[in-house]
Amino acid sequence: MVKLIIRRTLPNLNDYITAERSNKYAGAKMKKEWEAVVMHEARALRGVQFEKPVYMLYRWFEPSRRRDKDNISSFGRKVIQDALVRCGVLQNDGWANIDGFADEFYVDKKNPRIEVKIWEVGE
Repeated sequence: MVKLIIRRTLPNLNDYITAERSNKYAGAKMKKEWEAVVMHEARALRGVQFEKPVYMLYRWFEPSRRRDKDNISSFGRKVIQDALVRCGVLQNDGWANIDGFADEFYVDKKNPRIEVKIWEVGE
């Protein structure tokens, strides 16, 4: 099992939708920029590459309860999984590679972050 810590919160689904509606390139630019942030944090995994399907536990630590849980996790999971594929931690993010995932939500005003635990589940 490995643990990825992203030391900030990501934009939520509403932020992404707003960007998409404002300019046809803005949403793609936002996603790419945040994937780069995740890839930078993923350097701490130092060459980890999963060959078998994985299970992912997302722990979302928000500064408050202001944002809806589904908006936090929807865009966030997409960005994180795509970034992990881009940096080689995951081979792909399809059905054959990600067996499942779960979300947990907490409030931490002083240290908002995302923790992602990833482990192989077999074949």
